[in-house]
Amino acid sequence: MLARVLSAALQGVEAALVRVEVDVTAGLPAFTTVGLPDSAVRESRERVRTAIRNAGFAFPSDRITVNLAPADLRKEGASFDLPIALGILAAMGQLRCGRAPAFAVVGELALDGHIQPVRGTLAVGLTCRKRGIGTLLVPAGNRAEATAVEGIRVLAAATLQDAVALLNGEVVPDTAPTPPVPETAEGADDLDLGDVRGQAHAKRALEIAAAGAHNALLVWSIPHRRAGCRGSPAPRVGPRSHR
Repeated sequence: MLARVLSAALQGVEAALVRVEVDVTAGLPAFTTVGLPDSAVRESRERVRTAIRNAGFAFPSDRITVNLAPADLRKEGASFDLPIALGILAAMGQLRCGRAPAFAVVGELALDGHIQPVRGTLAVGLTCRKRGIGTLLVPAGNRAEATAVEGIRVLAAATLQDAVALLNGEVVPDTAPTPPVPETAEGADDLDLGDVRGQAHAKRALEIAAAGAHNALLVWSIPHRRAGCRGSPAPRVGPRSHR
């Protein structure tokens, strides 16, 4: 039986939708993943198999083929664990919404079936909204990040059992509002790199360091206020920032 689940692959600071196609057919037991996966994605078969069993679901003793489409897009990281597992369960009839994906899924699986946070759920949410995907299922640890995107429904699950129950409509999703992101961070000063004249290379280095939360070492021959501007290049992240 064939099942399809939507996921996403990160491309820099953006995300591209990926179709996770899972086919379970009679034959010698095998688990093959194709579609330009990296080593972390190829290793997912061990995590997925163990997580499904430890979560209390039946794992098929048949031939499993997982195709990540489009095939020319590099797939990296462990965020495909959850969509692959859900695709297998859908192909086995344990998940009832595997053929008509109206949702996207990202998440890494621990061996006990818990869902670990992943990178880039904000970018995935923006892509879902742009492509008309109304629902995004994310790890519970990524809920606050995903709900920063307006216009999509976010489901958060802590375990594989929770994810299946949510998608099968067996439980009511948690709709408690996420605490708003403050417009100005606590302790932020009023210094800004825009007040520094010239020094384009130094300002660019500080912008990159602030955006990536990297350390920066500044050495000056005389005292300078520029070091106090380190936080200001990064814009405040809030719902209006993603429109």
